Amino acid sequence: MDIIERSAGLFDEVVIAVLVNKSKKSLFDVEERMEMLREVTAQWPNVRIDSWHGLLVDYCRAHGIGAIVKGLRAVSDFDYELQMAQMNQRLSGVETLFMSTNPLYSFLASSLVKEVATYGGDVSNLLPPKIEHRLRERLAEQAG
Repeated sequence: MDIIERSAGLFDEVVIAVLVNKSKKSLFDVEERMEMLREVTAQWPNVRIDSWHGLLVDYCRAHGIGAIVKGLRAVSDFDYELQMAQMNQRLSGVETLFMSTNPLYSFLASSLVKEVATYGGDVSNLLPPKIEHRLRERLAEQAG
């Protein structure tokens, strides 16, 4: 949310593209993820939510998007993201802009938040309330 809010202040339009990654097992399907993103970004009229099956650079090319914004939590993120940025630029000419995450959130990872919530830990200060509620519901369904 920090990166989205800051990007919304810098650009005329921010598109959050929910990509399908077959190598990851998500708790929520694409439509559910898009719905949650629409809820939590409604305060920024220049933020739009969309989805895409395939390479992010292909989405960017198809929609005339010239830059990708990526949040970096730590140096370890940079190693991987730099390679991806260079590949994306070579494939399409699309630039990647790196934005450092607010230090208050630098330790956060979705897998960590899910694990803490799975074991009943308090994640209320890490997620928007509506998202926390949906996460707890989904985890209860899976445990059920």
